[in-house]
Amino acid sequence: MIVLKVLETNEELVAVEDLQRLVWPGNETEIVPSHLLLTAVHNGGLAIGAYEANRNNQKEPADIDFDKAGRTELLPDAPLVGFVFGFPGLYFTPDGPRPKHCSHMLGVHPDYRDRSIGFALKRAQWQWVRHQGLDLISWTYDPLQSRNANLNIALLGAVCNTYLQEYYGQMRDMLNAGLPSDRFQVDWWINSPRVVQRLSKKPRTRLDLAHFLAAGTEILNPSHLDESSFPKPLSMQGIYTDVEDDPIEKMDQSSLLLVEIPADLSALKAADPALALEWRLHTRRLFEKLFERGYLVTDFVHLPGKFPRSFYVLSYGESTL
Repeated sequence: MIVLKVLETNEELVAVEDLQRLVWPGNETEIVPSHLLLTAVHNGGLAIGAYEANRNNQKEPADIDFDKAGRTELLPDAPLVGFVFGFPGLYFTPDGPRPKHCSHMLGVHPDYRDRSIGFALKRAQWQWVRHQGLDLISWTYDPLQSRNANLNIALLGAVCNTYLQEYYGQMRDMLNAGLPSDRFQVDWWINSPRVVQRLSKKPRTRLDLAHFLAAGTEILNPSHLDESSFPKPLSMQGIYTDVEDDPIEKMDQSSLLLVEIPADLSALKAADPALALEWRLHTRRLFEKLFERGYLVTDFVHLPGKFPRSFYVLSYGESTL
């Protein structure tokens, strides 16, 4: 069983520091040290840990009871398998600055992924920040990481209309090295009906690609696969639109659009770094222009299978929420 716990002691936060090295290996300078984590959580910040209470490391969905989370006694050697960390911040409105929670890191041990632990940590964060009287949590993530997009946009209900070029400069850890550190900044309006529904015991029914295509939604940049290149299909997940072409100039104004991204950026980057960089620059242009025109990211679709594909859903205007 996975148990969630608010982290407050130096010993607990040293374990967070150690877990960062497994989640983002390869560069010690990227690690947030335990003394900074400790200072933050003692001054309005929040760190929540996920522990494997029975050390049953199975590749299956995590048994997480939200109502009992934090009230189950942990064994002394229970391993920390995930964490989320954030701190107070400000966002700016025409009426002046307002408080928010800035969620800086979410990490899950590589052996415990795909067991809903990330979702459980964010849900617990949502509960705590609501108790603090705030209405917004924001964070950044790589827009080409399909796994993160599925969690942040589809499952949690965050939205995005902010694209940040080279936000962290040159990153040297194994996950991020080799590509410009472009990021989405997402806004999670935690008291909105949209978010409350997605975090309820009965979340919404997910829409797949067929639903959107049946409604006439356009794929702005459909990729192509060269089956003759197998067994390396990801290295050939190319961009259909020519780099010099601009699909936005040719599109009709519509309430919904689909933008494709690589289904597995890490595998693509390992197989074909040049194509991964082309995807980065191509989607950078698309998202920046679409956000300027009033679109925002509101959903995400992933098609599993032999030829997996991933798509952002963009809606025109905030009224579509």
